Amino acid sequence: MPRKGLEPPRCYSLVPETSASTNSATWAIRKAEDHIKKNNSTPTALLEEFKGVVEGHRDGHGFVLRDDGQTNVYLPPNEMRAVLHKDCVMARVTRMDKKGRPEGRILEIVERPSHPIIGRLLQESGVWLVAPEDRRYGQDILIPKSATGKALPGQVVVVELTEPPSLYGQPVGRVQEVLGEMDDPGMEIEIAVRKYGVPYKFSDECLKLAESLPEKVISKDFQNRVDLTDIPLVTIDGEDARDFDDAVYCQSLNENGQAGWRLLVAIADVSQYVETESAIDIDAYDRATSVYFPRRVIPMLPEKLSNGLCSLNPDVDRLCMVCDMLINNEGEIYAYQFYEAVMHSHARFTYTQAAAILSNTRGPLALKFKERVNDLINLHDVYRALLKSRLKRGAVDFETTETQIICDENGRIEKIVPRVRTEAHRLIEESMLAANVCSADFILQNKSDALFRVHEGPTPEKLDMLRSYLKTIGVGIQLSDTPSPIQFQAIANATKDRLDAQQIHSMLLRSMQQAIYTPLNSGHFGLAYEAYTHFTSPIRRYPDLLVHRVIKSILAKKKYKLPTLPTPGEAHAKLSRRLSSKISQSPNEKNAKSNNSPETLAWQAAGLHCSANERRADEASRDVESWLKCQYMREHLGEDFSGTVSAVTTFGVFVTLDAMFVEGLIHITELGGDYFRFDEVRQELRGERTGIRYAIGARVRVQVSRVDLDGRKIDFRWVQDAYPEENDAGIKKIKPNELSNSKSPSSKKSLPAMGKATYSRRGAKTSAAKSVKTVKKIKKR
Repeated sequence: MPRKGLEPPRCYSLVPETSASTNSATWAIRKAEDHIKKNNSTPTALLEEFKGVVEGHRDGHGFVLRDDGQTNVYLPPNEMRAVLHKDCVMARVTRMDKKGRPEGRILEIVERPSHPIIGRLLQESGVWLVAPEDRRYGQDILIPKSATGKALPGQVVVVELTEPPSLYGQPVGRVQEVLGEMDDPGMEIEIAVRKYGVPYKFSDECLKLAESLPEKVISKDFQNRVDLTDIPLVTIDGEDARDFDDAVYCQSLNENGQAGWRLLVAIADVSQYVETESAIDIDAYDRATSVYFPRRVIPMLPEKLSNGLCSLNPDVDRLCMVCDMLINNEGEIYAYQFYEAVMHSHARFTYTQAAAILSNTRGPLALKFKERVNDLINLHDVYRALLKSRLKRGAVDFETTETQIICDENGRIEKIVPRVRTEAHRLIEESMLAANVCSADFILQNKSDALFRVHEGPTPEKLDMLRSYLKTIGVGIQLSDTPSPIQFQAIANATKDRLDAQQIHSMLLRSMQQAIYTPLNSGHFGLAYEAYTHFTSPIRRYPDLLVHRVIKSILAKKKYKLPTLPTPGEAHAKLSRRLSSKISQSPNEKNAKSNNSPETLAWQAAGLHCSANERRADEASRDVESWLKCQYMREHLGEDFSGTVSAVTTFGVFVTLDAMFVEGLIHITELGGDYFRFDEVRQELRGERTGIRYAIGARVRVQVSRVDLDGRKIDFRWVQDAYPEENDAGIKKIKPNELSNSKSPSSKKSLPAMGKATYSRRGAKTSAAKSVKTVKKIKKR
């Protein structure tokens, strides 16, 4: 079964589902990072000068995030008066505060980003000001009456600073744009795209070029492509999908008495229409990814391409890149080839339809698509084989609950439901994984530069924390100093029936590093691949488009040269600082330093840009979901719900509601008159006087007491235990499970490199036409 949250090639985020509050996932990650920095960075010298970026806090203080990766420096409220959130500054450590944190003073503002500030226009005692929507800015912006434009009090506006803040004066600005009323449908999205700097308008040059493209595939584009129009390729996507990146077809084989399959994964050939350094290419690189919100998508490509000319819509010819694979009964890909083709989608299935046909091959839906039933059965059979190979190599598969927000006509939440994962989802994901790993192998075998999708395992510091946590909760499986994915999967399997399974799996996931795009391949830890790329979604991901161009260059026996791309922005700079601070810990440090050619550096810059903008898109999407959840819960103020304690912190416990799938905080002041001490290793709060423990997995009943829409926070009040017979003062008594050690992972063999028109298998060549009767060279039409 494919894991969730560890970079599958479709639309699932690495970060677990988060809540509409200052959520437990974010808190736990930051707490872990602070612990690591505190225990592993060099002592911060007093009066030491350093460069960094200011990160404000809603309570008025702030921090300087150091460029050198050392411990963040605390800024008291008086130091925050003359600076703003996101300012680049030079600072100095002046002393250690009562909590043992280095406290600093701002020496110089090096750079103030021209990022606009979004907020609500207010009028108080004749004074006009804007209260920033992002509370980290900490100060209201004064607006002269002459600079309010057509904005009315209470409206959401975009402000441009005209005067910076000072020790004795507030910042001054002017209204640049009026977005509308706070309750207008879609306002949360308008705020998010500006707040996170997501490009939401295509340039005039880009739109003009897109309009000049044909409405359909023209005959001259068919030349030198393999004709797959009579091969019954089909698309399988969600009910609300509008752009179709991929199509699949599978047939069973019996070669030399050995059963197997031939799997074709056809991906939209975006590179045919998006030429290097064209206006569309520049805009696509700037975005780097499509951004998905409830009821709205900000695409990477203009709609004419994303939903039209490049989308593999049913019953029309489309250009595609094909990964054509031969797979044996054990799920091993023993041969593959890439080629350019033209296809004709024979059906558009939804996941629900495909799953229904597979579950009842004689049902009414199967009768409707009776010509495609055998093809779907073959796809399911090859999926089972690929799943067998996945289990053998030990890829990680965590149990997490993903939810879907259902909105009404006004864009407000109607209900929140868990996503149902079917066999149809899994067979498409395994097919895409197979194509992605073949593309990585093809690029490596041909020694070409490209962007790999790299996911590294836990750092030594996070590994130590994870060991302590697992030992405390009674998990007996030991992790080696260089743990393998199969060890993580063994823990996940052994704890899946525990009450705290969700938390254990989250801790396993957070111990790993985030996946990034880089030309320096070091494998994918979560998927247990030696090399991995993203090939299957060029409509919505720029790295996939680059991989297509590289593969095409290899097929044409040329070397692809990365174009001169625009200077990366703030997101790139932020990620670059973070990654550079870890380079000394990286196993690729030696390789990274030795391979510093201009070409490699250019690919590294492109990888940083794409990785950072991927995170930017995730943050914007989560911000909108949090806003919607807060608005949804405002309608349920004072109501009681059952839930489960999902995280414990120094300031209270987070509870996830059963019916709503929304997370909120029970503040420590709501837990009674006892003094509670937080045990970081056991992840629990314990009362010093009563001995009451608040731990993960407790079933409780809470009341919605407060919703802070601006702060994206939901507060609960403890009412009683959901099941008093199972709890002790609101705490589930969790007994450690006895776990057994797992076997070591099997070694993985490298895949062979293939040519365009033939399969290679250890020296022998076989014509591709032998396996599929109707693969032929297309003729000029």
